Amino acid sequence: MPNLALIPTFVRELMVPRSLPREPEPALVMEEAEQVAAYVEAGRIDGVMSASYLFHSARVSQVLQGCKTVYDLGCGPATQLAQIAELNPDIRFIGVDLSSTMLEDAEKHIQSLGLKNVSFRQGDITTLDVLPDASGDGLISTMALHHLPTLGHLENCFAAIKRVLKPDGALYLTDFGRLKSLYSVIFFAYMNAKHQPHLFSLDYERSLRAAFLYEEFVQLTAKFFAPRARAISTFKVPFLLTVKTQDQPLPTELLRRVRQMRRDLPRKYRGDLDDMRIFFRLGGLENDPFSG
Repeated sequence: MPNLALIPTFVRELMVPRSLPREPEPALVMEEAEQVAAYVEAGRIDGVMSASYLFHSARVSQVLQGCKTVYDLGCGPATQLAQIAELNPDIRFIGVDLSSTMLEDAEKHIQSLGLKNVSFRQGDITTLDVLPDASGDGLISTMALHHLPTLGHLENCFAAIKRVLKPDGALYLTDFGRLKSLYSVIFFAYMNAKHQPHLFSLDYERSLRAAFLYEEFVQLTAKFFAPRARAISTFKVPFLLTVKTQDQPLPTELLRRVRQMRRDLPRKYRGDLDDMRIFFRLGGLENDPFSG
């Protein structure tokens, strides 16, 4: 038996034939004020998630060019949504989340930034009964779908998305992919442990365990959105995946801005962003907005 600690993560991943059982994410209860503050700080736009936020903001912007009304499913405290809305001031965004507490935080965040193109609806993303049929020019969801309890709920969500999107609507969904080995889960969850609160790493681990299989996203994409959208994962190890429609050219000023935002990231986070770019490019994701 080889010493797994000496084998690169992606090789270990390929050695394990079956995925870990899915573990729906339990509630993460934080009662102490210091714990809550530390968790929120780690999740801010300039914290350890800054590379991920910028990657998806730029990629979402490519998909949404020309849209007027866009829905964000599972928007949470709207950290990601706010950055996307700042980059795309001519688009009207509507965040949807089931949690009233999250939406209260989201409202405060949007108001603090002075954004006028974002509003919110409280609703279930598996039904989207708060949204009319064929009413959205675009729809996005970033790192939220693993919170759904079962594969049936995910399928209901895809069906609801198809209902509320216009026939030619733009789509960008991204989430974790369920990994094959516990070694990979632990590696990705705690790779930045020195730079973030333990509770943040613990929540990351639970999210990875709760993720759906990349193959399940492929099947649902083919069922509801083929041939307009396709599912793409990071190379070899599907720790991240994206379901998206075709990219559109970014305006010159927006392209310049996202590239400058990358240069402005601290070196470590810029490295994290570039790793995401590489793994997704090798997985088949084209039109990198940060190159050049």
